[in-house]
This record gives sequence, structure tokens and C-alpha cells, in this order.
Amino acid sequence: MDHVDRKIIAALRDNGRATYAEVGRTVGLSPSSVHERVGKLEAAGVITGYHATVDPRAVGLGVTALVGIQPTDTASNDEIADELSVLPEVESCYAVAGDEAFVVKVRVETVDELEHTLGRLRRIDGVGRTRTTVVLSTRFEGRPNNQLLDDDVTS
Repeated sequence: MDHVDRKIIAALRDNGRATYAEVGRTVGLSPSSVHERVGKLEAAGVITGYHATVDPRAVGLGVTALVGIQPTDTASNDEIADELSVLPEVESCYAVAGDEAFVVKVRVETVDELEHTLGRLRRIDGVGRTRTTVVLSTRFEGRPNNQLLDDDVTS
């Protein structure tokens, strides 16, 4: 991956719907060259997908919580993660250092639904304890970190 590939990635992270022509103007390449490079980046697994960013409240998911999960001494972290992955309200799952093995981001409609979800999480085999932080407001989220992709960064 070279300097131009990094610029293409940064442009797509800022606007995943940008056309090859728009990206080409940003990075100084023809649309066909951008198309070829993007295809190679996708094939190499650097670009793993595209998605729409949606306001959770607009689709009825007004409650967000971060839930720390502390496993039992005999728990399998892989099995816990597998169980977490099938819960639609678990948006993200991070394996973390410390007393907790995981921190998950949960989005639900109401506080009552959050209580129900926490009960489901606690019933997963191997989950010893949970610690929940309810998000009051989101100042920013999903911001692309293009720090290492910018031209001004020196190696």
C-alpha cells in the first residue's frame, strides 16, 4: 500500500459514496485508476465494506448503553463472544484488558428493553457479572481516524 492508496482510503472513509471521479480529483488520479486501486484494496481485505450511517433515534433505538462483561473463572471467551454475536441489540463487542473480558455497545428502544437485554446477557453461559453505563448523549461517534493516512504524517 503506497501513499496514493492511503489518500484513497482517507477519501473513502470521509465519504464512502464518493464516485471514482470525485476520489480521483482528490488524489490526483483518473477515475479508472481509482477504480483499479479500490478493487485491489478490497481484494486485499483493506477495504472491508461500505455502509450507511444512520441516526439510531430516527429508527427507534433511543437508548444506548456500554456493558462491561466479566466472565466466570471457567468461562470460554470465544463461546461468550459467539453468544453475544447473535443478539441483534449488541452493536459492537470489544475484547478488553482488565477485570472485564468484553465491553459491548447495546442499542435498544427503551430503558425497559435495556433491562430485558441485560437479563439476556447475564443468562449467557460463562457471564459472571455485568457493569452497565447508560449513554446520556453522543457527542460524536464513528469518526474516521485518518491520522496515519494524511500526507502530513512522516514515518
